[in-house]
Amino acid sequence: MTDPWVALEPGADPVERVRTLRRAHEAFTQGGAVTRPVRSVVADSWRRSARAGVGPEGTARVDLTDGDLGSYRAEHPLARVMPLVRELLGTFAADGEHLLAVCDAQGRLLWVEGHPATRRRADGMNFVPGARWAESEVGTNAPGTAVAVDRPVQVFAAEHFIRQVQPWTCAAAPVHDPRTGRVIGAIDITGGDGLAHPHSLGFVQAVARAAESQLALLAPPGAPADALQLTALGRDEAQLLVAGRKVRLSRRHSEILVLLARHPEGLSGDELLCDLYEDESVTPVTLRAELARLRRLLGPGLLGSRPYRLMVPVESDVAIVERRLETGAVTSAVTAYGGPLLPGSQAPAVARLRHRLAEGLRTALIARRDPDLLADWAHAPWGEEDLDVWRALAALRPTPTVRARLRELEAELRAPAGWAQRRRT
Repeated sequence: MTDPWVALEPGADPVERVRTLRRAHEAFTQGGAVTRPVRSVVADSWRRSARAGVGPEGTARVDLTDGDLGSYRAEHPLARVMPLVRELLGTFAADGEHLLAVCDAQGRLLWVEGHPATRRRADGMNFVPGARWAESEVGTNAPGTAVAVDRPVQVFAAEHFIRQVQPWTCAAAPVHDPRTGRVIGAIDITGGDGLAHPHSLGFVQAVARAAESQLALLAPPGAPADALQLTALGRDEAQLLVAGRKVRLSRRHSEILVLLARHPEGLSGDELLCDLYEDESVTPVTLRAELARLRRLLGPGLLGSRPYRLMVPVESDVAIVERRLETGAVTSAVTAYGGPLLPGSQAPAVARLRHRLAEGLRTALIARRDPDLLADWAHAPWGEEDLDVWRALAALRPTPTVRARLRELEAELRAPAGWAQRRRT
């Protein structure tokens, strides 16, 4: 393929393509490897789908109905650009007997509109407003995969992971918050094989960019052009991205920013003292000196006082992992987890957050029962001695290596205090 994101190039035989894709899909779902001519973007998606426990006979579940759906849609930022999306895609969908669909960042369909007969057909596979079409729920599909990989993508016929979706073809493009760059959803066009053309992918991508431009114009006056981006997982000294400038923070400044990012309403000096210092003899003067140094480092207008707070939005890798866990996106939460939060920090509030985040992840991993995800955690530096995870992995993948490591950990658990340390030295 000239363009790996396009499903079917002009001149290709769609009937033959469907035939080869069905054979490849059947081989993969029966435990085989992904074979040619499956595109790499589809092969990767199939693997993610399988790891998430999606079965080829599955179906989408409806998360939101009636009043809950209406309230959620009304508050979603994409509601503000739906008139534009309908103007650009509505006629194309109706005339071509296609569907226009818009989903949120979790792959939940918010609007599904278009040709009435096509909508009735789509109802049979729960391609309806309020249904969850995330990759982790229903496997490879254009809106779910677009938000998973943050790229415009086409999915043609048997490239879909679930068999009941394989008569359809779709193209989707993610939409980003113009201020923070975060994915807030995707715009999708779904219909028949005629959509398997480079033009349909380019068209839906252009509509997504138009929606982003409209969102930027609708931003409230005085909205910050750039949010702060904080990376604090798996490192003792956090990194802050400020207006394109990377700032490496000291450990204390890292702790302060992690806490302020979690409290956009601000924290008083006494609250920060309690959160940061185990030693109760530390005085407010010490904290004020740290904050003065941090204010000079960040530049003017970013750090407020009374209470201490950040004056612009902050996106952190901690918040990303938490959001994904809350929505059940365990695979993407683990992918975003770069390691324990500021592992060398002894600040009481940071230590509590570090423990809560790690416990949430490992609990979700054990419950998910995905051997690949468990293995990734067990072989990471922070999971090498996680007995519960090794036990869960051994139950699903009892290889000699896994069983040997589990026996070793259980022996250390039974050994007298200090034995394991002496053994390592």
